[in-house]
Amino acid sequence: MANLKEIRTRIESVSSTKQITNAMKMVSAAKLRRAQDAIIQMRPYAWKLHEILLHCQMCMPNKETPFYSHREVKRVLIVVIGSNRGLCGAFNINVAKKAIEISKKDFRELASQNKVDFICIGKKAEDYLKSKDYLITETRHDLLDQLSFENSIPFIQSLLDKFTGSNYDRIEIVYNQFKNAAIQIVTRETFLPLSPPQDLCTAEEIDIAKHSYLIEPSGDFLVGRLMPKYLKTEFYKTILESVASEYGARMTSMHKATDNADQLIKELRTQYNKARQSSITNEIIEIVGGAEALKK
Repeated sequence: MANLKEIRTRIESVSSTKQITNAMKMVSAAKLRRAQDAIIQMRPYAWKLHEILLHCQMCMPNKETPFYSHREVKRVLIVVIGSNRGLCGAFNINVAKKAIEISKKDFRELASQNKVDFICIGKKAEDYLKSKDYLITETRHDLLDQLSFENSIPFIQSLLDKFTGSNYDRIEIVYNQFKNAAIQIVTRETFLPLSPPQDLCTAEEIDIAKHSYLIEPSGDFLVGRLMPKYLKTEFYKTILESVASEYGARMTSMHKATDNADQLIKELRTQYNKARQSSITNEIIEIVGGAEALKK
């Protein structure tokens, strides 16, 4: 059994750790509230923008745009969105594993030819992929440190240019979708190419849309303006989802760590009391034994 000094030292150490994890839990809870508000405000805007764009597209369903180009897939880009900081459970490992799974299952042949590239947003996801010997073509960790729509636009525009310039025939995004503080859903979305309206709507809905909307100045003009904005908004929304999920995962992890510290402290104090009681009993026995020896 460990001596009393060692047990006291462990209790003090665990208590210090508990204070840290409890503080991190409260900080993450505060940041989660702000991130949750941001994503809740963004979702209706992104959905309405998608609805407007879909209506415009239904009025001219045969019109081809570069972002609907479903060409033969010869090169794939997978964008992995994780976090720059740890202590959030399996948040980064899950999203990195999902990206690897997509590469191996859906694009096995291209992956064997080194035609599946990875871009990482988040240092921890990058570290995991590198540990598995995957080559990262680009990293943009600064997007998480300076999170804003304006800061993300140049990077998103570069993705659009890579697709329209035929550098990549398919761009996938892997991230954690925010559901609540305790649940984050690892999600895969095809960023480009987009699904054409005829794949999302019935022929009847398209026919109704043609006769229900008067578009000015023209459908081409609106789609040309709205399409890039919609894509930038959708990508930025995935980053907000991931950030909110990160804070939720970290808050949950720190809450569990604090509870574990409480349990460990309780067990150590029980152990300390038993050791102290044993030590006192031994001292009493020694005193009684010495007194009996003096009587003789």
